[in-house]
Amino acid sequence: MNDSMSIPYLIMNASGVVQVVMFILILASILSWIVIFQRSFVIRRAKRAHQAFEERFWSGIDLNELYKETPSEQETVGAEHIFRAGFREFNRLLPKTRNPQSILEGVQRSMRVAWSREEERLNLHLVFLATVASASPYIGLFGTVWGIMGSFQSLSMAQQATLATVAPWIAEALIATAMGLFAAIPAVIFYNRLSSASGKLLGKYEDFAEEFHSILHRNLQGRGTSEEA
Repeated sequence: MNDSMSIPYLIMNASGVVQVVMFILILASILSWIVIFQRSFVIRRAKRAHQAFEERFWSGIDLNELYKETPSEQETVGAEHIFRAGFREFNRLLPKTRNPQSILEGVQRSMRVAWSREEERLNLHLVFLATVASASPYIGLFGTVWGIMGSFQSLSMAQQATLATVAPWIAEALIATAMGLFAAIPAVIFYNRLSSASGKLLGKYEDFAEEFHSILHRNLQGRGTSEEA
């Protein structure tokens, strides 16, 4: 491959619009890889934290003791955050009302808010990946169309149009499409993977919230029965 057909040469000698398109695509690719690594780390950490907390929760430990052992709400994540929010509301409402239904509704609202915050935390920046995945091919295609338009304008002024004359222009234009695909393909693959992993974790959090709600419901029923006796 001669110098005039090398990729660095074609990029450096492309028209200003095509160079801007390539810069945007390179920047989008770099940022999407940063998001991919950061989100992958967050989800792996969340999986380990969920497994560790569930082992403690189902070990038979007293709920009051477990609540005292959990860090502050700003430091908890996942099911631990949902547990802390729900049990804190349970302890707050228990001395104020004798109605079990009101207590359970309050607990459920608190856990739903905590679950929503976990959903926001796990899905943070995934919209950016989806945007890169969907928009990059079109941005690259725009650069290609613009480059081809420029090549035809140059050919109209040439004395003789040969393959050697046309090839560099067409190659320069197609690089923009290739770069668009280079940015889009990893973004769409990891968006699907991370979204699936996030959805599975959120499903586990929801299952835990339902199980914890049932435990509190049984505790309130036992408390009511003992008070009647």
